[in-house]
Amino acid sequence: MQAYHILWADDEIDLLKPHILFLKQKGYEVTPACSGSDALDLFQDRNFDIVFLDENMPGMSGLETLAQMKNLKPHIPVVMVTKSEEERIMEEAIGSHISDYLIKPINPNQLLLSVKKILENKRIITEKTNLGYQQDFRNLSMAFNERLNFEEWTEVYKKLVHWELALEQASDKSMQEVLEMQKSEANTNFVRFIQDNYEEWLNNPNIERPLLSHQLFRKKIFPELGKSEKIFFILIDNLRYDQWRVLAPIIGELFNIEEESLYYSILPTTTAYARNAIFAGMLPTEIAKNFPQYWKDEEDEEGKNLYEDIFLQKQFEKNKIQAKVAYHKIITNQQGRSLVENYKNLLHNDFVAIVYNFVDMLSHARTDLQMIRELAPDEPAYRSLTKSWFLHSPLWELLQKIAREKVRVIITTDHGTIRVKRPFKIVGDKSVNTNLRYKQGKNLSYEGKDIFEIRKPEKLFLPKPNISTSYVFAVEDYFFAYPNNYNYYVSYFKDTFQHGGISLEEMIIPFVWLSPK
Repeated sequence: MQAYHILWADDEIDLLKPHILFLKQKGYEVTPACSGSDALDLFQDRNFDIVFLDENMPGMSGLETLAQMKNLKPHIPVVMVTKSEEERIMEEAIGSHISDYLIKPINPNQLLLSVKKILENKRIITEKTNLGYQQDFRNLSMAFNERLNFEEWTEVYKKLVHWELALEQASDKSMQEVLEMQKSEANTNFVRFIQDNYEEWLNNPNIERPLLSHQLFRKKIFPELGKSEKIFFILIDNLRYDQWRVLAPIIGELFNIEEESLYYSILPTTTAYARNAIFAGMLPTEIAKNFPQYWKDEEDEEGKNLYEDIFLQKQFEKNKIQAKVAYHKIITNQQGRSLVENYKNLLHNDFVAIVYNFVDMLSHARTDLQMIRELAPDEPAYRSLTKSWFLHSPLWELLQKIAREKVRVIITTDHGTIRVKRPFKIVGDKSVNTNLRYKQGKNLSYEGKDIFEIRKPEKLFLPKPNISTSYVFAVEDYFFAYPNNYNYYVSYFKDTFQHGGISLEEMIIPFVWLSPK
């Protein structure tokens, strides 16, 4: 154990010798001081890991000493020790960024707990987290090698994300490498599960199946409309479950998290398919059939998500839902700020849909811009970047304003994303789409089995522009690469975040109900 050095200032320091001896027996070095000024001199000249500071000392008080210490070395944790239970003193100490507050008389174990909580927190958490994951490792591995149903796969993914976030806080990174391998194995088995079940989910309404994109409004939202509160539906494009878990504690400061569930994105896991399915309440071929003027195929140059507001309105009408509906798509920061400035106008509606494209743009920027790639080289950094964006975004400002109103809020997404690592060679003509995780075309050529091939797209309710059109989906962490300029292509796209294919991260995504506190 590292030898930590404690500075303890108290005008009755001689009476505390038994406590000091106890701490020394536990391996801590303790330097006593009998006044605030003496403590300040020692604090300036020497290095300490933590300070115990009596609040009620003659001369320079504990609070005055604390203020000067924080000016000199604000990073050093200070524990205030006092006989006073006055709320005013507590608030002053807390406002001065103390690390703990102990009321006299104190016993040695209180001191030890405070020191461990502050100085050894990371080590203890690391040890306990690593042990917890090691104990759960076998259970997880056994689970996803069984024939799981969709609910069980959801639980497996939630557990993997739980351990991923927990191990990220640990100082020892060895278990993170083990988890990476276990996630990879889980995805291999999940792909087989999707290959075996996805078609039947779409075609057999009598079987147990997960909630899918096109069912989201009908099953989760329409039954809640008209229950007094207005509803804000916020769709953050490309938001993975782990990213939501990082945002949840922040949002939880303002809202009660009524329900946190996961649903399955349809294939391809892209905006053009999954998000249109959400707003239309239909699968892609159904949208193409019912709204041919609005559905855009891969060959069309026009944007694929320009008619979500129309799809949303039509879905309300089809389900005979009487409500005043508004739709806003936020692509730029300025659009977000304008929405915040005019948020009172949003309250005139029964249902407000807001699409935020930032996380999707972050994903694409990470591919295109070297600076972003260096800022977010892996999943923990990607989550951190998402959190930083959110805290400084107009969306967080909007949520702070909404929290003061009597409204309920939904936060969800249309699909997730995965960091791709392995290339898969594919050949196609000029009409083949550019997405790295799925390809649609009539002359696709490839070797190998690490894909999900669909020769009859109509069975998956996917448009078929030509009689020989087929789809292939990248699985696990593969991405499609053309033989031309292969090495450049692979080095450019390896370790970027992509979507469109089949993985836990892309398909199993969050749907959250919030209510103001």
